[in-house]
Amino acid sequence: MKIAVIGTGYVGITTSASLGEIGHHVVGVDIDREKIKLLSKGILPIYEPGVEPLIQDQLAAGTLSFTTSIAQALKTSDVIFIAVGTPSLPNGEPNLQYVEDVASEIGKNIESYKVIIDKSTVPVGTADRVRILIDQEMRKRGVEFDFDVVSNPEFLQEGKALQDARNPDRIVIGCSSERATATMQKLYEKVKAPLFITTPRNAEMIKYASNAFLATKISFINEIARLCDQLSVDVTEVAKGMGLDKRIGPNFLQAGVGYGGSCFPKDVAALYAMGQQAKVEMSILKDVQEINHKQPKWLVEQMEKQMGTLREKRIALLGLSFKPETDDIREAPSLKLIPLLLDAGAVVTAYDPIVNTKVKDLYPKIHLAKDGYDAADQADGILLCTEWKEFLDLDWEKIVKGMNENHLFDARNALSIPQMETIGFQYWGVGRKGSVH
Repeated sequence: MKIAVIGTGYVGITTSASLGEIGHHVVGVDIDREKIKLLSKGILPIYEPGVEPLIQDQLAAGTLSFTTSIAQALKTSDVIFIAVGTPSLPNGEPNLQYVEDVASEIGKNIESYKVIIDKSTVPVGTADRVRILIDQEMRKRGVEFDFDVVSNPEFLQEGKALQDARNPDRIVIGCSSERATATMQKLYEKVKAPLFITTPRNAEMIKYASNAFLATKISFINEIARLCDQLSVDVTEVAKGMGLDKRIGPNFLQAGVGYGGSCFPKDVAALYAMGQQAKVEMSILKDVQEINHKQPKWLVEQMEKQMGTLREKRIALLGLSFKPETDDIREAPSLKLIPLLLDAGAVVTAYDPIVNTKVKDLYPKIHLAKDGYDAADQADGILLCTEWKEFLDLDWEKIVKGMNENHLFDARNALSIPQMETIGFQYWGVGRKGSVH
């Protein structure tokens, strides 16, 4: 099939690459000319494992191309994905301006039947809104073409987006016509995953409800971790025991410094805002957001308690991206921890395998290190903020020998307490204190 994907961020570029991999011809569209120039050369403007070589192969084969022209993409495509950003407004509602702009452009240029697919995360009723905007633009032109609007939300995890696209748990398709349903079934016929066919409005809600539930699991285990910290209980053992219950499962029960990234914070806020608009109080989601907001401050308070003070203490912050295997710092815990540490008087040296300079631009007072060893040299404490494999594989015995003090704060519960204590660290984890405390 001939496909256009409008928007070349994490979702758009992964969607393009994964659809091209199963034999479709894809054109990626973006108004950012510099980004299109890079992509046309096979250079990925984001970091997402496995995607760059895939787009390079498809460019070489002639099955993938990039353009800044929606009109050009429409002429050569039967299926149009809308995969643009929907950032949060100050009140938590998603900003649909980019989605609406694309819908209007489609209406100005459509010349035959198309299936328009909302891939972006959008509130209930957006498919209807997209249809209205396309109809309005066609009426201005004095033309009328059939088209369908489908909701096909993405469930990609940054850092493993390609893996998720290749092997999804399910494919949710919100259709309102048999013709569109048949097109979607053909589109995904080579993907081994159950197709869940429903209405567009149901599909839109499924996306938000799914992300909000996962964010709730994270906030729940973080609140349990705070209690475990007070009762000398190891939250990692608690989570393992809970996860063995098939009704609960082990995923998203890792206590830490809170959820971040481009999806959970804005999707929880958007679903809460939808409730406010509908005059339905989403009290659980309100608490989820509050717990997540407080977690970084609580962590810094624990650091002060263990170290006595953070004033003039040298803290090595390992990890700046919101999770491993991505360069995304949107709502990253590190960006919440850095100002708290600086306000407490700490001297912060940070290192991340991928992200560095753009965090330095946000917080000029921090120092950047060339690697984990450089960051920890002469430090009084280490704060492991992102569990990159590079950090887990460090020679921790070498690191502790080069420190002023031996405090280790594991904000991801990724390290072994016995191992870290044996080599000389005073270890603290989220809800799992070391034996020296």
